[in-house]
Amino acid sequence: MNRLLRTILPLTLAVAFSLAVPVVLADTAVQINHDVDAALSQLYASSPAAQRFSRVAKGVLVFPRVIKAGFVVGGQYGVGALRHHGKTAGYYSTIAASYGLQVGAQAFGYALFFMTEDALRYLDNSAGWELGVGPSIVVIDEGVARSLSTTTAKDDIYAFFFSQKGLMAGLGVQGSKITRITPDQ
Repeated sequence: MNRLLRTILPLTLAVAFSLAVPVVLADTAVQINHDVDAALSQLYASSPAAQRFSRVAKGVLVFPRVIKAGFVVGGQYGVGALRHHGKTAGYYSTIAASYGLQVGAQAFGYALFFMTEDALRYLDNSAGWELGVGPSIVVIDEGVARSLSTTTAKDDIYAFFFSQKGLMAGLGVQGSKITRITPDQ
């Protein structure tokens, strides 16, 4: 077991570092906006449901690249922007910590489609919003996305994941905290 840990730990740290470098360097408003534009283009090209939701959503909060790494203790971090009527209305970070049987690193992106004004106000009025507390969130996978339409959508927020890369299993937003930030210009 000790030999396995000596092999896996350096590999995990190397992968986590290589995935994290772009996030650490992408802290200017210009870079965040560029990354959000690219992420939305990719998401809309791969998910017709996300494209349909974008037309009726009150706002879309996009985290183009979230880095998640762990070895018993884990964490994730990313920065993104809230789009309201196609324009950036604010910048946000997402952060989470976890503990348990875990090892690996991965990068992924996600977009939260706010379908109601109340849900969008909740984001604006919270000093730091912990996902899973407040408006209801539905995570959309490819199977659900095929049968979901904007007329059957009844929940406050819909989450779409994209660009998954890495060596860690499982994705989720439960327990993630989203906080408004002021990036460098």
